[in-house]
Amino acid sequence: MMVRGKFITFEGIDGAGKTTHLDWFREQLASRLAAHGRQVVMTREPGGTPLGETLRGILLNQPMDLETEALLMFAARREHLAQVIEPALARGDWVLSDRFSDATFAYQGGGRGLPRDKLEALERWVQGGFQPDLTVLFDVPTDTASERRSSARAPDKFESESEAFFERTRSEYLRRAAESPERFFIVDSTRSIGDIREKLEEVVASI
Repeated sequence: MMVRGKFITFEGIDGAGKTTHLDWFREQLASRLAAHGRQVVMTREPGGTPLGETLRGILLNQPMDLETEALLMFAARREHLAQVIEPALARGDWVLSDRFSDATFAYQGGGRGLPRDKLEALERWVQGGFQPDLTVLFDVPTDTASERRSSARAPDKFESESEAFFERTRSEYLRRAAESPERFFIVDSTRSIGDIREKLEEVVASI
């Protein structure tokens, strides 16, 4: 009988540095799993499926009502779960995703102010009780993240938000982490790339 795979997510506000480490982490994880005949499926949210990628372009660039935004995020997530995440886990592969539902609570909830009970109702409907096995949260002060974003490519509508928006977003991430400490591993993203990768090596060795 095939043992179910594990689901790992990377989270953090824009500019926290998580994208810098995603490919490296995937390679480390893939090397460890290869000996057991398993693979790592790399994906992202919003996105991960043809429909999800179409919705991603709309969500990141088009103005819309806040509730519409949250509904589209969860619609893309339902497709992502059905088409990519659940099948991969069922066949024993591990899934590494750049964002998942913690991001919706952080951005649409914390940042934009959508009431948490509405997000929790959508989460129950779309995910049931499903959550990542491990969430690596890259935490960084908002002023540092802002400096990093300013040197990046042309910003999308979220990356263009105010520092106050990102303060609220970061606070919600940290609230989620405090609520589920057994699931979260918090990375101090002000540290050097070398220091962060040493911490991530510990994560890989422990899972």
